[in-house]
Amino acid sequence: MGDLLTIVILLSAAVIAVPLAKRAGLGSVLGYLAAGIVIGPAALSLVTDVDAILHVSEFGVVMLLFLIGLELKPSRLWVMRRAVFGIGGLQVVVTAALLTGIGVWGLGLSLPIALIGSFGLALSSTAFVLPMLAERDLLPTQTGRDGFAILLFQDLAIIPLVALLPLLAADGGASASTDPWRAVGEAVLALVLVFFGGRFLIRPIFKMVAASRAQEIFIATALLVVVGTAALVSAAGLSMSLGAFIAGVLLADSEYRHELQVDLEPFKGLLLGLFFIAIGMGLRLDLLAAAPLRLTGLILGLMAIKAAVIYGLLRATRRKSATARQTGLALAQGGEFGFVLFQQAVADKVMLPAEAAEFSLIITLSMMLTPLLFGAHERWIMPWLADTKPSRDFDAIAEESPEVIICGFGRFGQIIARVLRMRRIAFTALETNATQVDFVRRFGSKVYYGDPTRLELLRVAGVEKARIVVIAFDDIEAAKRLVSEVRSQFPHVTLYARARNRHHVHLLMQAGLPAENILREAFYSSLVMSERVLVTLGLTPSEAERSVNTFRNHDEAMIERQFAVFQDEAKLIQTSQEAIRELNDLFENDTPPHGQRG
Repeated sequence: MGDLLTIVILLSAAVIAVPLAKRAGLGSVLGYLAAGIVIGPAALSLVTDVDAILHVSEFGVVMLLFLIGLELKPSRLWVMRRAVFGIGGLQVVVTAALLTGIGVWGLGLSLPIALIGSFGLALSSTAFVLPMLAERDLLPTQTGRDGFAILLFQDLAIIPLVALLPLLAADGGASASTDPWRAVGEAVLALVLVFFGGRFLIRPIFKMVAASRAQEIFIATALLVVVGTAALVSAAGLSMSLGAFIAGVLLADSEYRHELQVDLEPFKGLLLGLFFIAIGMGLRLDLLAAAPLRLTGLILGLMAIKAAVIYGLLRATRRKSATARQTGLALAQGGEFGFVLFQQAVADKVMLPAEAAEFSLIITLSMMLTPLLFGAHERWIMPWLADTKPSRDFDAIAEESPEVIICGFGRFGQIIARVLRMRRIAFTALETNATQVDFVRRFGSKVYYGDPTRLELLRVAGVEKARIVVIAFDDIEAAKRLVSEVRSQFPHVTLYARARNRHHVHLLMQAGLPAENILREAFYSSLVMSERVLVTLGLTPSEAERSVNTFRNHDEAMIERQFAVFQDEAKLIQTSQEAIRELNDLFENDTPPHGQRG
């Protein structure tokens, strides 16, 4: 009866608290946390076995990561590698270094305790952040993608952090029951087993189960895959959610992806809610009451440092200020993997239980503050810092596989699009002028409002599968930047670019684009008109064509020659004068004697 009553209390608390929290605009996560505080040991003590509930509810986090993995095809994950290991890695290292310095010199902590505490607090909450962003439809945005990349690295970082804990013990790890390098080997072996199992075993199993047409067995199989993978990696000392995430990624290309999502979503939502209730129940209000000012300062300091580090890193990678602020605030809290790290530190006798309890309290309270600060930022700070004129959101682009992406849809881009459409070649066009987009759409053109210089938008538009990107806008600096980034991020893509003049051509060549892939916007049309003028003046069509071809070949050769000196005005003038003399010599040698024109 006791277990049944506990279930009734948990469900009742969630049913009451979550709708009230959402009605107040605080989000469901804060509602779950508040429900846990009310029914837990800190308040009414209706439920006291916090550890047991937390242990069961951790499978909500596991299922969340599995479902996220299902959304990420391996090819897309490979594209994210720079964000994961670049931004994510720097976030953990820089945040931990700053917190360690504050802990040692500001708070008087020993170096091992400061290091463990700093790395634990540098990790954010996957289970907290992703549902919060999903409620606000931010997961598909740049904020969601950056946040997920950082969280994914943090999930990876917990592996070496836990394995190296014994080395920080007073005896250098001699008393640890497990050799840390053996632990690392076991972790690698577990990941290899997950990879090969997901690659070669799971699909045949699902195929066999699906053939039985027993829906309940399919659901049981899905749960077995998630829980079994979590158990395997947990036995090797890894994060259960990381193993589930890898299993999800390996099934992202499978024909069972959508069925798995539908079947597991209810379990994920319920267990995640239970996880947050358990976090609220474990809140140590007695520690807060004993030193309120000190703990408040530590919590706010932690969140300020993490938000500032993430903001700075994202701004350094050319993210917009609003996006960087959103991501920084979303990930400013501590995370559930901090609990894991501190518990293991106590088990390895590197940290005292009282120290682990204080660090855990900081994590919990920072979690509770996050939706409040994030909501305040959305409601008051963002509108205040935004332009007075609201900007139109970029269009949502359907998942497509175009052969060509046209960046810019003015007169130049439209002609290319019409030719491609005539040949039934799939393309996607992006244009930053909303008025132009609305106008050309009336004539049936397939164009989206968006900034083609944003790599994340190009990814959504399908650049990974495209063969060609045409830069048809005339912003020189933006074109240079886009050429460099596309060549770096998507080397398989062939680039063509429009240029306004010779200097524009040289700047694009400097960015790495071959001269033959650059077309001056008026050059070829001018040559066609020149040829017609010569014919009207009395030259035969073949003479006119030969003259124009001579000029074109000479001019294109000069583009290549002048590229070496285009930033030196004196040498550029000199080569231009030499080019005029060379061209005169070419025409004198090519022109037949007067009266012999045929």
